Amino acid sequence: MSKRLLLLGASGNIGTQALDLLEKDSSYELVGVSVGSNLSFLENFLSSWKQSAITHVYLNGSEEDIARFRSLFPNVFFYRGEKGLGELVKDCPADYVLNAIVGFAGFLPSYVASSLGKTLLLANKESLVVGGALINEQLAAHHQKIIPIDSEHAAFAKCLDAAGGRPIDRFIITCSGGPFYRKTLSELSNVTPEAALSHPTWKMGKKITIDSATLFNKGFELVEAGYLFGIDPSSIEVRVDRRSHVHSAILLKDGTYLADVGPSDMHGPIGYALSLGKGHSGVIETKDLASIPGTDFEPFDAEESPAIQLVLQGYRLGGTALASLNAANEEAVHLFLEKRIPFLSIYEAARLSLSFPIVKEGDPRWGYEALSEADHAARAAIRKRYLEKP
Repeated sequence: MSKRLLLLGASGNIGTQALDLLEKDSSYELVGVSVGSNLSFLENFLSSWKQSAITHVYLNGSEEDIARFRSLFPNVFFYRGEKGLGELVKDCPADYVLNAIVGFAGFLPSYVASSLGKTLLLANKESLVVGGALINEQLAAHHQKIIPIDSEHAAFAKCLDAAGGRPIDRFIITCSGGPFYRKTLSELSNVTPEAALSHPTWKMGKKITIDSATLFNKGFELVEAGYLFGIDPSSIEVRVDRRSHVHSAILLKDGTYLADVGPSDMHGPIGYALSLGKGHSGVIETKDLASIPGTDFEPFDAEESPAIQLVLQGYRLGGTALASLNAANEEAVHLFLEKRIPFLSIYEAARLSLSFPIVKEGDPRWGYEALSEADHAARAAIRKRYLEKP
């Protein structure tokens, strides 16, 4: 029997690569999708997708857009609006949800999917950065777990599988260092969006590419790993592999490294998730990571990265702190890409967000609404700071 899947973020970088794999995978039946505002993509997709089983769709459009799509595809239920993604996940007859939405917008569908006991294949790291404690509560109640799609976290999962229960000394996450590796903050004062979007190894969407340039993405990945694998994010070692050949590794107590090695392409991690975390192809054992052919390791001190340290500070503050920081970062990145603020203001916005009010876990107000309110308030504060004239 085919596994019924809902694909969120179908028109994005991860979503389109997932569709490449799903087109050749008869074990899945795609029953629902979400797209952003790329309505031409959606119309072409619904007209040409090999299966006719798609019944539930979310689009970021107007009531007029919904009416037009309903007339074109009368057998499909369409959703829109801020709560629409949650309603889509609730109503869609899918047992598996692949969340490839970018940013905080992906948190609500992850939360709903976990509260319903659906299997979550997760590429939306913000779901765990913002509300990892909340989502893990839901997963535990349903005896479910997340299957990660981020290349670093899929690598950790594969390495743990290959370890076979052997004692672990530490987790090692890799990064390319981005386009500004070894640059000082003073050297980044005049960085342009074009320069920041020139990632040395990966082809990704604009938001995550800027996050890779600032290294906020790496900080978020540490928190994501913490919630996925039950470890302290600050205990994870960060190493720079300029070629992005080693995705992540673990060091065993006996001094052996297990490392996931492969190309800078997301088809592998997506395929691993679609296999529901089976197998650990690409994992090698070695006594010296630097001996792996094709690697280019360089020294890196995470304590010298303001982005990583700000994220870890937000994690230690707990509650809604990282919801505020994530929102501030998203807004600042958007303004930077529009050339309305300088590159260094992204760090300033994140730092400012940690002074915003925090609702802690255990507070009667704690929950999805508190996280959503923190997100909205932080966005408004950042836009007011940088766009309103004094």
